[in-house]
Amino acid sequence: MLKPNTKKQSKTMLSIKTPKSLRAKRALEKRAPKLVELEKKTLILHGTKTSNTLNAVLTEIYHLKKDNSVKYSRRNDNIRPFEAGGETSLEFYSLKTDCSLFVFGSHSKKRPDNLVIGRTYDHHIYDLVEVGVENFKSLSSCSYDKKIAPLIGSKPFFAFIGEGFENTEELKHLKEVLLDLFRGQVVSNLNLAGLDRVYVCTAVGSNKVVFTHCALRLKKSGTVVPKVELVEVGPTMDLVVRRHRLPDESLKKEAMKVAPELIQKKVKNVSKDAIAGKIGKIYVPDQQVGSTSLPFTPKGVKRERREAKAKGDDDKHSEKKQKKQKQKQKQKQDDETSA
Repeated sequence: MLKPNTKKQSKTMLSIKTPKSLRAKRALEKRAPKLVELEKKTLILHGTKTSNTLNAVLTEIYHLKKDNSVKYSRRNDNIRPFEAGGETSLEFYSLKTDCSLFVFGSHSKKRPDNLVIGRTYDHHIYDLVEVGVENFKSLSSCSYDKKIAPLIGSKPFFAFIGEGFENTEELKHLKEVLLDLFRGQVVSNLNLAGLDRVYVCTAVGSNKVVFTHCALRLKKSGTVVPKVELVEVGPTMDLVVRRHRLPDESLKKEAMKVAPELIQKKVKNVSKDAIAGKIGKIYVPDQQVGSTSLPFTPKGVKRERREAKAKGDDDKHSEKKQKKQKQKQKQKQDDETSA
């Protein structure tokens, strides 16, 4: 009976592939985890069957995120995001393109114009939101001055209108996913001149959102603050939430971890105020003024000392007089008694 070569198997299992060229090394370093992550890339995929409306929606999303998006035009028969085993190909494409967001479009009789927006963590499915597209209006159907809001290079505003984004779980989840999809890179400082467009999301009912893309037009108002007008530039559509899947608690806890280098250490006796800014408490010990030695004696102190000394001398003189008077009285008494 032949024995299996366990030594050879263990060597192949423990072998680590190292980059053989500088180009491959740079590519691996680019994909490696970073303290401050870059802008998230979006993967756009087509399902087994798509409609003309859905093809236009996917193209519009690709144009809005042209700098950080990858679009595949082939049909994918084996991708089923909400089914077990239907996520393998999706995770493979996410790893291949290094994308942490994806938009998957499919069309069927049961779910027409279906759009699945999801996020991945470590190239595994994190969460999913499935919406139906209605009343779609494309960029080309809106007539406006292209100089008002260039689609590339500017950072948009977001306006969420309606109580549904605070009360309904489906709309809360959709709000998070839309923010991640369109907000771009997270920055600390902004140039106000570059804020020239806004995404307006209005909650209608418990599962419907009116998504509108508008440009900001500034006009003279006679004051320092200009008058702001919204110009619809497209795309505009109604998103009806059909299904959604929240992330697992253990996966969410792992994804929300912050590197120790980015955690700000708490400083004692220091707090922040919205108006005053940084506020600190300083400990001041008790000052023992009486025991400290002064470099010079003020004139007032000298005068007080002279008065106290004169008063003390007068008191001593009066005490001596009183003693002498008592002694004289005592002698008289003694003389009288002896006589």
